[in-house]
Amino acid sequence: MTDAKEILKQHILKFISVNDEQLDYVFSHFEIINLKKGQSLISEGDFIDHEYFVLDGCLKAFYFNDNMKMFILQFAMPTWWVTDFDALYNKTRATINVDCISNARILSLSNENREKICRELHELEYFFRWRTNKGYVALQKRLLSFMDNDAKFRYEELLSLYPQLYNLVPKHLIAAYLGVTRETLSRLHQSKS
Repeated sequence: MTDAKEILKQHILKFISVNDEQLDYVFSHFEIINLKKGQSLISEGDFIDHEYFVLDGCLKAFYFNDNMKMFILQFAMPTWWVTDFDALYNKTRATINVDCISNARILSLSNENREKICRELHELEYFFRWRTNKGYVALQKRLLSFMDNDAKFRYEELLSLYPQLYNLVPKHLIAAYLGVTRETLSRLHQSKS
């Protein structure tokens, strides 16, 4: 199992330059959490004051509508961040759920500690702003793909961007992410083979 501090360090160093002492200080504000497959991290209605960095495993952020239809908003794989960002930043209760698709190890960072780190280390302020912007762009691209492309294109795009997902995530969850039925997903997979 790779060291949590090293994973976070490599992730941060892809985007900013900070020294080992600064990285140690940043890491001291995180808490390591081990989760089991199926375990809930966030439930609708929870008060949210943390965001989470995935070290290993896979989580999903999802929503149930009034008809209890599940919509997957995000899969969170290693080096991805996940939380209910609306609830975190607006200090409201969660409107989404986050749980584990597989056993997972994550780092938890409180909103208070993130703000403290950003005030003290401007490089980290840049890092978190960059990360938020990147997440917004990805969400915008996904929304536009839903509006402009058919299920076949969205399926092929998902496999192209994240080929490991098809073997990592149960098929009914991929179908929920793509907004199609499990049967449609099977047809799309067979037509690609």
